[in-house]
Amino acid sequence: MKIAVIGGTGLIGSRVVTILTKSGHEAVPHSPSTGLDLLTGQGLAEALAGAEVVVNLTNSPTFDDASPAFFRTTMDNLLQAADATGAGHVVVLSIVGADLVPDLVYYRAKVLQEEILKAGPLPYSIVRATQFFEFVGAAMSWTSDENTVRLPATRVQPIAADDVAQAVADVSMGAPLRGTRNIAGPEVFTLDELGRITLAAQGDRRRVVVDDQAGLFAAASGDALVAKDGAVLANTTYREWLAR
Repeated sequence: MKIAVIGGTGLIGSRVVTILTKSGHEAVPHSPSTGLDLLTGQGLAEALAGAEVVVNLTNSPTFDDASPAFFRTTMDNLLQAADATGAGHVVVLSIVGADLVPDLVYYRAKVLQEEILKAGPLPYSIVRATQFFEFVGAAMSWTSDENTVRLPATRVQPIAADDVAQAVADVSMGAPLRGTRNIAGPEVFTLDELGRITLAAQGDRRRVVVDDQAGLFAAASGDALVAKDGAVLANTTYREWLAR
């Protein structure tokens, strides 16, 4: 089966391409580096030609007020081209709890992306993942200095990028869900606890201070970012991933 992976050179996309290829499929990665521009549509028809499945793993270049326009334009272009080239399944990666954090414009933009896909002309699948292990360091860097790391006590259930890629690949190789599959890691932490575990593993002597106004995830409350009943839980724990 030919599968076009849009965003196929990124963190998740490159892993998805590898998994699909090893499974015997013709997985073709597409990104700006291969000549595809989703915002203008340049190279889109060629990228999707002959593809039975289209996997969209592209991301907005910013988390700010420009992100809704990015997802609206790119999804409109993608669905129009996929319909014209005869694709039978479109897969999108989104975020667990995106609809529960309305104060984050980027999360609202991801919900908009989902809504455009659902209202589109093609059978679809949405894979919603929790935050990636690989992003913990970035989240810590946003609100840190040489002595302290300030983090909110937001509850999170992070997952390894390898496990996200496997879940996306599994869905891409199957029949359209015509719905959403939620995936998450096996453990729930508060973000400040996750920060302490990370610093200890790295031999970093900085102190973690709880600051419920610090960083992007301060906007999430309660269990908004924790997987609900029915989610598929991956096996890789955060400490196992750190040890690698």
